Amino acid sequence: MVEANIDSSKEARAIVRYLRISPRKVRLVINAIRRKPISSALSALTALNKKAARFVEKGLKSAVSNAKVKGLNESRLVVSEIKADGGPVMKRAMPRAMGRADEILKRSTHLTIILREGEKTFGLPPSTPEEREKAEKGKPKKAKAAGQRKSKVAAQKA
Repeated sequence: MVEANIDSSKEARAIVRYLRISPRKVRLVINAIRRKPISSALSALTALNKKAARFVEKGLKSAVSNAKVKGLNESRLVVSEIKADGGPVMKRAMPRAMGRADEILKRSTHLTIILREGEKTFGLPPSTPEEREKAEKGKPKKAKAAGQRKSKVAAQKA
């Protein structure tokens, strides 16, 4: 068996079991937030008008608090893995005509959320001096760009 060299200290997870909603309905919601930063994932979940979004949001907040306990940088967290597996199925009967009965399946879901630290920060300002320097180097100078535009316009008029 080949083992992957994974650093589990850089990840936080939350597992929510026995959710009383079908996995198919939950998968519609989790596909919207897979591989997104935490800030945009939470805003996407609050915008969705689905019952499953409330369950996923609760699980995501739990994973973020677990990441804080582990000492991970909250502004760098990304939803790296999220899956909705089937849980136990409750079987019920519905009476039908002529003494028959149809089976009703009440499905449940096991939701697993794994967060990892990304390379860059999302949403929040840089916290360390090194991150601030990187952020300043990456920004273009606005004054020069405006000056260059004026010279191009002046060159066209001449």
